[in-house]
Amino acid sequence: MTPKVSLFIQCLIDSLYPDVGEAMVSVLEQLGVALDYPEAQTCCGQPAFNSGYNHEAKAAARRFIEIFADSQAIVCPSGSCVHMVRHYYPLLFRDEDEMTRKRADHVASRCYEFTEYLVDILGVENVNARFPARVTYHDSCHLLRGLQVAEQPRRLLGAVAGLEFVEMKDSDICCGFGGTFSVNYPDISTAMVDQKIDNIIASGAEFVTGCDMGCLMNIQGRLSRRQERVKAKHIAEILASSGVEP
Repeated sequence: MTPKVSLFIQCLIDSLYPDVGEAMVSVLEQLGVALDYPEAQTCCGQPAFNSGYNHEAKAAARRFIEIFADSQAIVCPSGSCVHMVRHYYPLLFRDEDEMTRKRADHVASRCYEFTEYLVDILGVENVNARFPARVTYHDSCHLLRGLQVAEQPRRLLGAVAGLEFVEMKDSDICCGFGGTFSVNYPDISTAMVDQKIDNIIASGAEFVTGCDMGCLMNIQGRLSRRQERVKAKHIAEILASSGVEP
C-alpha cells in the first residue's frame, strides 16, 4: 500500500525558506510517498500558545484540525510545530465535547516530524543522498525533549555518502532562539547562541544542521554577524542532495 502524506509546512519555511519544503518533497517523492498539500493551511497556533493567548491559539488549532482531519499522516520539517500539534492540541480541547476531543486527538496522533517519519514510520535510514562535507548536528529543544527525536536524524546523516559526521559539545543545549524569547531577552539569547557557535566552530564542521528552521535561522544569523565560515542547513536539504559540491 502506497503511504500517503499531507504536507504541513511551517510558517518560517513557507515564508522565508521554501527550499527546505521543496527538499522534503523531493526526498518523500523519491521514496514513493503520495503527497498532497492542503493550500488552506495556516499557522498551527504555537506562537500564540507560547505567549499565553490560548483563545487565539485554539482558533488556529481548530482550523488546522478541520484541514487535516482526513489525513493519513501529516509530516512537517519542524519539530516544534509537531510538538504543538501532538501534545498541546489535546490539551487545548480537553474541555470540549467528545467529538471535538476525538478529532483533536486523531490529528495529533498522525502528525510527525520529517526525520521521525522517515525512520520510525517508513523504516528508512538511507535515502541515497550525497553531501561531501564535515557536518555537526544541533538538537532543537522541542524535538529532543518533547518528541524524543535524537537518533533518527543522526542515523539518516550517517548514511549520507561523503558526509563526515562530528558531534559538537553540548549539542542538546538551547541555541537561544525560543521564538519570542530571543525578542524579549536579546542579551541572554545572544550569549546562548554565541556559546552554541563556539561549540560548532570547535567541532571543525563546515556545516551545522538540524530539524528546526527557527534554530538554524538564529544560528546562521549569528554566524554571519560573527563572519564565520560555517553554514547552517536544514537536514532536509542535505538528504535531498545528490551533487558533488554541497
